[in-house]
Amino acid sequence: MQKLAAIKKHKDNFMKYRYLLKELVSKQIKLQYRDSVLGMFWTLLQPLLTMIVLSIVFMNLFGRDSSQVVNYPVYLLCGRLLFEFFTSSTKRSMRSIRSHAGIIKKVYVPKYIYPLSSVLSTFVTSMLSLSVLAIVIIFFNIIKRNPITITWHVVFAVIPIIILFFFSLGVGMILATLSVFFKDIENIYDVFTLLLFYITPIVYHISRLGFEEGSWQMRLIKLNPIYGIIGMFRASILFGTEFSHYWDMKLMIYTIICSVIVMVLGFVMFHKNQDKFILHI
Repeated sequence: MQKLAAIKKHKDNFMKYRYLLKELVSKQIKLQYRDSVLGMFWTLLQPLLTMIVLSIVFMNLFGRDSSQVVNYPVYLLCGRLLFEFFTSSTKRSMRSIRSHAGIIKKVYVPKYIYPLSSVLSTFVTSMLSLSVLAIVIIFFNIIKRNPITITWHVVFAVIPIIILFFFSLGVGMILATLSVFFKDIENIYDVFTLLLFYITPIVYHISRLGFEEGSWQMRLIKLNPIYGIIGMFRASILFGTEFSHYWDMKLMIYTIICSVIVMVLGFVMFHKNQDKFILHI
């Protein structure tokens, strides 16, 4: 009964401040493009330019085997868009408590609202960026060069996006908590995300690493939940199939379970330490 009462209390609290959450999300989106000449258009232009540059650099090295990547620019963009959402949302969440220190000291607001708004605002802009993926696919289908066959299985692409959202929210909550007590976590995380980019098969297919299937190196790479999330997304977009038919079911289940555990861990860690934030910000 106590747990049900606590859940109801948190639900009522969330509903009470839902309009503030909406305003914070809107404010962060506006501030992101406030001093930009191109404004929201940069949301589309930035991933497109990044895809073009990386395709020019890595196409001949990693994009030759069409059976693995189908279309290298699209393969690259699928991974890049999801990874960019993860890094951007978690970094914003990490800074969310300190950046709102003035408000937190003066007015009571559920503190989880701040990292949550950071993830939601990044999610909105990232969903807009997905339109670039559609444009690129249409372009290659028009010029008939490595065309992508879009099937109804593309609807399954929503599932890895949702999984990534909750995983990013959990990581963001953990980082938001740690950054209050350890300021150096921001510099450490910058290095970590750079390393994560290269060990996650974004610009290359995992087979290009030359490790045998089942080796400890392959297992170590697959422990990264983002690997499974990007793999499921690519299966739906590039191969036109339900990812459960293309992807390892055990890996898919592991990715989902890991994301849920990280999200729960993030909220628990944040909740237990939030009363101490005022002493350190």
